[in-house]
Amino acid sequence: MTESQRVPVLEMKGITKRFPGVLANDEVDFTLENGEIHALLGENGAGKSTLMKILYGLYQADSGTICVNGQEAQIREPNDALRLGIGMVHQHFMLVQRFTVAESLVLGAEPRRRGIFLDMDTAVAKVKEVSEQYGLAIDPTARIMDISVGMQQRVEILKALLRGADILVLDEPTAVLTPQEVSELFVIMRNLKARGKSIIFITHKLKEVMAISEHVTVIRRGKVVGALDTVATSVDELATLMVGRDVELVVEKGPADPGDDVLAVEDLQVLDARRLPAVRGVSLSVRSGEIVGIAGVDGNGQSELVEAITGMRRSIAGKVTLAGRDVTNREPRKLFESGVVHIPADRQRHGLVLDFTVAENMVLQTYYRPPFSTKSRLNWEAIRREARRLIEQFDIRTPGEDVSASSLSGGNQQKVIVARELSRHPELVVAAQPTRGLDVGAIEFVHQKLVEARDAGKAVLLVSLELDEILALSDRIAVMYEGEIVGVLDREEATEELLGLMMAGASRGPGPKAQEVVGK
Repeated sequence: MTESQRVPVLEMKGITKRFPGVLANDEVDFTLENGEIHALLGENGAGKSTLMKILYGLYQADSGTICVNGQEAQIREPNDALRLGIGMVHQHFMLVQRFTVAESLVLGAEPRRRGIFLDMDTAVAKVKEVSEQYGLAIDPTARIMDISVGMQQRVEILKALLRGADILVLDEPTAVLTPQEVSELFVIMRNLKARGKSIIFITHKLKEVMAISEHVTVIRRGKVVGALDTVATSVDELATLMVGRDVELVVEKGPADPGDDVLAVEDLQVLDARRLPAVRGVSLSVRSGEIVGIAGVDGNGQSELVEAITGMRRSIAGKVTLAGRDVTNREPRKLFESGVVHIPADRQRHGLVLDFTVAENMVLQTYYRPPFSTKSRLNWEAIRREARRLIEQFDIRTPGEDVSASSLSGGNQQKVIVARELSRHPELVVAAQPTRGLDVGAIEFVHQKLVEARDAGKAVLLVSLELDEILALSDRIAVMYEGEIVGVLDREEATEELLGLMMAGASRGPGPKAQEVVGK
């Protein structure tokens, strides 16, 4: 069969999907060839995930057709997709935390002896066989709660493979991974491709598109605006197609002019959820007019440190002061009233009330204050007016301020939080993964806002797993490893290689400044 005669493994033609007030997909065409990695790129809310949920049977298209291996298909539910060899790994995993890997993978299709007895030996053997076949390196007997996020993602991929998937849809698969885990995922994706699998890679990260895909389709506001060979395009072109304007991919900021300490952490000790030491004698300061970034592989105490600083977790020893005032173990509202704002890493658990409207979420910590409340009554007009102002200012894609937060895409949920927190004129901004799940245009906007806060004399503590973000924004960089800060570097001393070594515990950095160890 010649190249021109080859039948695509998947064709979606003229797909249109409407929701109240939103045209999510507008006559979208998408083609996937056999044995390729095809990136589906777009801003949050552009319609990428909606298109793939239609393919997987979670939504029904209003119009359009889907062909699999040249045959028109009717996909009304996920079981229809699975029968056609289509599997989907969702951004939020669907695993039972207390089950082992093998138990999670055979749930609903348990092997049995004599039709009665659960045969877990067969399940374990099958999981091990397929895991080794695709280079996934998964322990079938490990409990889900005890393995890393990156390993949980591998379990989800293995689940799809065990159900016979030839087409794999990966929805923002790198959003929760460390740089090392991203590299490992790309190796797995190439192994899958080499074995004849076809992969749709949903993302908004331009460097990853260039690194892993052969073709890229760009969606903007529900329409396809580009279908390109990856080798024939560039990061700048993709950014322009994605956002509809030129995007500044380099953070523009002048030198810092730091003042006095705003945040001072002294010999802080914090336990994790299992009552084990997570933060081990950390000392750290953030001055007005500077951004201090905390780098580290996920799970090295950054989350517990942030939670202790923001009142979400009690410390067992040590001290936290804000502009000289002792605020150790204060509750979150008292900290907010003292001038601390917090962009949490988990937007759905700690940043939003998903059943509340966008307007209600915008005033979660200020609803009891004028102008939003007078004489114990909520002023709904003032609340909605403030929400409309922030929706416009932060370009939040929503039909209106009265829709529920749960109806927004992940990126737009994050924008609601960023808008609410940065609009409060704080003394200290604690930003944990502030751009997780955001597209390049929104990342540019958030970065600008953090730099503006710094330039306005605010102290900014930035915690990010994205080394590019840490290097782009920080004036000083602290590295955490096993609950300790193993070194603090001025930005001009920091390189990606040196930070990587420090994050792995292999180095405390050269030079007198870099060796300023402020941990134990």
